[in-house]
Amino acid sequence: MTPTTYRTADVDGFKVFYREAGAPGAPKLLLLHGFPSAGHMFRDLIPQLADRFQIVAPDLPGFGQSDMPARDTFRYTFDNVARVIERFTEVIGFDRFAIYVFDYGAPTGFRLALSHPERITAIISQNGNAYEDGLSEGWTPIKAYWQDPSPANREALRTLLTPEATRWQYTHGVPDPAVVSPDGQNLDNFYLARPGADDVQLDLFGDYKSNVALYPSFQSYFRTHKPPFLAAWGKNDPFFIPPGAEAFKRDNPNAVVQFFDTGHFALETHAKEIAESIRAFLK
Repeated sequence: MTPTTYRTADVDGFKVFYREAGAPGAPKLLLLHGFPSAGHMFRDLIPQLADRFQIVAPDLPGFGQSDMPARDTFRYTFDNVARVIERFTEVIGFDRFAIYVFDYGAPTGFRLALSHPERITAIISQNGNAYEDGLSEGWTPIKAYWQDPSPANREALRTLLTPEATRWQYTHGVPDPAVVSPDGQNLDNFYLARPGADDVQLDLFGDYKSNVALYPSFQSYFRTHKPPFLAAWGKNDPFFIPPGAEAFKRDNPNAVVQFFDTGHFALETHAKEIAESIRAFLK
């Protein structure tokens, strides 16, 4: 088995922590995590793909073990997150690569595709949305904050940062919650409890509206470039619902859509099945 190594990259003074596995020279695969997690969410997936790909899974800025600079020195927007990750790929020599995007990783990865479409060889989207069709009613309180960024609407979103909310994200829609390891969610809650992490996440909740504004641009990219595309979707996701997965086929008729009977964090229950889908898709 190819071992996973744990490294940091200096990205113009910004420390990005990342996991790496696989042989240099193999096809490259960039794994981009979501809220409120980090690269550790791929711990079960990486060993199942490392014999076929050179895999890198960074922690996004403000997440996991990557730098979380103060908000007065770094603006926590998805544009800035994507800029750091784009430079990260250049620093580590990822010149052409497939991307696996989940949740926040989707608007990050899709920005990379818009910026340098020639670098993207394929896209796997696991509950990574690019269509308003895919936004559930669960977004209502966050949309209220977009429309009125008042202190009251910001404070109302703190309930999404509690340990109970993290546990719910991991287990909602899973037929048997007993199969979901507590390890990932407990580590997420550890990172969320760091001083200042709450306001970083609230800033990103507010800026998520910039992703929705870019949906037409993402969709134009899919239509124009038609990258090999696999949507591997937890069909019981309370945030990104199945119509968002099906919508990819509107702009890229060759997109493949597969649903799994699980929730938002599909890798917690279906890492083996998703890995098999990726191997078949990228054979």
